[in-house]
Amino acid sequence: MNLQHVLSYVRKAVDDYHMIEEGDKIAIGISGGKDSLTLLYALHGLKRFYPKHFEIHAVTVDLGWDNLNLDRIIELCKELNVEYTIVKTDIAQIVFEERKEENPCSLCAKMRKGALNQAIKEVGCNKIAYAHHKDDVVETMLMSLIFEGRFHTFSPVTYLDRTQLTVIRPLMYMNEADVIGFVNKYNVPVVKSPCPADGHTKREYVKNLLRQINRDNPGVKERMFTAIQNGNMKGWSEYIGCNEAK
Repeated sequence: MNLQHVLSYVRKAVDDYHMIEEGDKIAIGISGGKDSLTLLYALHGLKRFYPKHFEIHAVTVDLGWDNLNLDRIIELCKELNVEYTIVKTDIAQIVFEERKEENPCSLCAKMRKGALNQAIKEVGCNKIAYAHHKDDVVETMLMSLIFEGRFHTFSPVTYLDRTQLTVIRPLMYMNEADVIGFVNKYNVPVVKSPCPADGHTKREYVKNLLRQINRDNPGVKERMFTAIQNGNMKGWSEYIGCNEAK
């Protein structure tokens, strides 16, 4: 998938759900993975021609792993002329060594978001872009059904009262396969996660389950996504522009 196709998906999501307003300063949470780096390229490209002027600022929360090397991402941000902030933390030590959490993902995510939100406020951003794509939307819905017994997933735009930040998800119309295709085509400098829990989570279980269901019933993922759009969940009907995505 080329950059123009990525930009078309992102432009549609931004327009359908009114994600960007004039003068926004948008932080992009950079984990180093394929999704967040695709989002960095996408918003950098969109910024050049979008009618509403906005700024972007890349932010990475360094959890404290000794083997995390961000040099290639630093170089990429320099090439794109994007400001880049790295937040140093001891989250990995706290979660895995001090607390020895059996299910570390929840605490880690909570602490990481806290550090990220604080850094975003300090650099003067009013919004943060997360790199959740269509597969993430559907997988989160399935996780909710299976483990919580409710029909729920995150919304395209979310206002956080406590931090007064707005979360946007511009990749929500892209499939994970589209992201992989883009990363491979442009040799995007992906940094592998050093987390020992990576690939051994409930989300990974649901990801594999969805892959099998979609293999047995082609198109089921798209139908699930349509069900989410039409399901009257908070945030999925309020922001939609002229019902274009329905």
